[in-house]
Amino acid sequence: MARIRDVVVDCRHPASLARFWAAVLDGYDVAPYDDTELERLRGIGVDGPEDDPSVLVEPPDGGGPRMFFNAVPEHKIVKNRLHLDLDADDVAGELTRLLGLGATVIADGEDMVLADPEGNEFCLLAR
Repeated sequence: MARIRDVVVDCRHPASLARFWAAVLDGYDVAPYDDTELERLRGIGVDGPEDDPSVLVEPPDGGGPRMFFNAVPEHKIVKNRLHLDLDADDVAGELTRLLGLGATVIADGEDMVLADPEGNEFCLLAR
């Protein structure tokens, strides 16, 4: 049986979007950059993590799917064909926190539809 290993998001600036999602998701962090990884980046002409074309966000225990944020040249134009549903015990409090991180509200109804800083939709639901 197949399992979800990675969720991959095309975006304009992987480092900043990875930081957003690492802050959004409980227990997730941007993967650290060691000397070997920094050398690999320099070898492909990338000065450092801020310009990395593929940034990994992962849970520290490896228990959930990882997220990769990959640079693409085009801007998001239409509604996502796939989105994440998040849940929270305190939807109002979580909404305030997400807005503070840079999310925006797209639709406020039974399902709260938000967008990340690059316009990718996601939902916030009561647990």
